[in-house]
Amino acid sequence: MSHAAAGSPAFRRINRAMLAGGFAAFALLYCVQPLLPQLAQQFALSPAQGSWALSISTLALALSLVLSGALSERIGRKKLMAAALAGAALFALLSAFSRNVIELLVLRALLGFALGGMPAVAMAYLSEEIAPRSLGLAMGIYIGGTALGGMAGRVLASVISDFSSWRVALAVMGVAGFGAAWEFWRCLPPSRHFRDAGGGWPALLRGARAHLQDPGLAWLFALAFLLMGVFVSLYNYISYRLLAAPFGLGQSAVGAMSVLYLIGMFSAVWAGRLADRLGRRNVLWMVMSVMLAGLLLTLSNALALIVAGMALFTFGFFATHSVASSWVGMRARTPQALASALYLFFYYLGSSVLGSLCGVVWSGAGWPGVVALLAGALGLAFLIALHLRSLAPRAAGLPAVA
Repeated sequence: MSHAAAGSPAFRRINRAMLAGGFAAFALLYCVQPLLPQLAQQFALSPAQGSWALSISTLALALSLVLSGALSERIGRKKLMAAALAGAALFALLSAFSRNVIELLVLRALLGFALGGMPAVAMAYLSEEIAPRSLGLAMGIYIGGTALGGMAGRVLASVISDFSSWRVALAVMGVAGFGAAWEFWRCLPPSRHFRDAGGGWPALLRGARAHLQDPGLAWLFALAFLLMGVFVSLYNYISYRLLAAPFGLGQSAVGAMSVLYLIGMFSAVWAGRLADRLGRRNVLWMVMSVMLAGLLLTLSNALALIVAGMALFTFGFFATHSVASSWVGMRARTPQALASALYLFFYYLGSSVLGSLCGVVWSGAGWPGVVALLAGALGLAFLIALHLRSLAPRAAGLPAVA
């Protein structure tokens, strides 16, 4: 059976489902981000403590990813992804009824853990079902869906909480998540190229060791840790800055900053196409430079320059993630889903670690301190990208442009 190529009916069905799945996953995960100042006030928490409403989800997601990737090798891709979306929607809905911060954190952790069955398995599914010449485009469309979901979740939660409460906002997101899960199940074709890896847990452990020992994958995992940590940290703490003097923006206005995720939808697809044509090694460091330039612009005290900086930063992040994640899919050998899971494990681990660390830095050194920390992390990521330029492609069927 041939793989789905751009323009085919199967390609369109896969991308429609992945748009719905990526949208739901990231809307449910990140809808709480603009609500962090409200939650901190509601439960009398510091900014660093309040950030755990998101960090606990991403940490649980990171832990779940490896288990979910391994589980999908045994039971298949579609069932696990659909169950993950439905479970996350349920916990999002229940979190609206949290009576105290402990209940909220437990439910947000369960949401993150349930959601682990979607992102890594989605990357593996695309790598298996999409023709290699169309993989960059398909991965870019999926990541564009995650960008749209992240934006919509933040904006809707902000607007609803302004006119009602954070509880109503979380309840609405949970109900919407169930609808997206149904659309995903309805549209996604069953796997045609998935093969049970066999060998049980020992084989998966051997696969994990092989992925971690691969010189290319190991650096891509480190890159994921740094990039996602930087991205989430900026969006976590820019809310505190813009809500305070001298800007004094309202919650809806701050949440509306997430409209910049639309730029990420474009840049993910654009970078995927460019990487298919020019090679990932030649594109990665360039789009990462855009991310760094945008971060430095947010040091300005002019709101217009801050917004421009966030736009550049968002463009560069989604382009970088699109290139790096498709590179993992092309380079990894069996078990492929486990390679994607490990990439995303480090991706979300970075979100939790740097996101929490930045809370401490924000309290002690303000926004300049946050930017200094994030610029240092991006500097390390840039060195990794330059190192990857000299990496030899895998001989077994890996295109020279990878």
